[in-house]
Amino acid sequence: MRFQVPQFIEIEDKIFGPLTFKQFIYVAGGVGLSVILYLFLPTFLAIIIALPIVLFAAALAFYKVNSKPFVNVVEAFVKYTLTNKLYIWKKTDNPRPTTDDKGNTKPIQQVYVPKLSSSKLKELTWSLDIKENQNPVTQNEEDGL
Repeated sequence: MRFQVPQFIEIEDKIFGPLTFKQFIYVAGGVGLSVILYLFLPTFLAIIIALPIVLFAAALAFYKVNSKPFVNVVEAFVKYTLTNKLYIWKKTDNPRPTTDDKGNTKPIQQVYVPKLSSSKLKELTWSLDIKENQNPVTQNEEDGL
């Protein structure tokens, strides 16, 4: 028994002339919002506000970054700006001396910082993750190429 295997499954169908459904929605939304602005605002102000909206809608519909749709870039930007970030820095070996109220410099005292967790395994995995992220090794370097 023979079966037909679907081909070109990653290509979207053109529904509205040369546009896919997503492209049509983006273009129609940008043009519709521009028409609403034109009807309710003075012409000069409506054009100034509508121009970036039309450009953004056109970018969403047609522009690709590294052969990916522009909407993926916008999504990544929004996620990056709204999520928490982990900042890691290197500690310097020579600490700066502190000054007291009279302007005299006093040596920095060593402060004991207790361990954050009691589990040695968690500390080991954390340190390995940090070292791995700071110094990524590509597959070619592992293979010796």
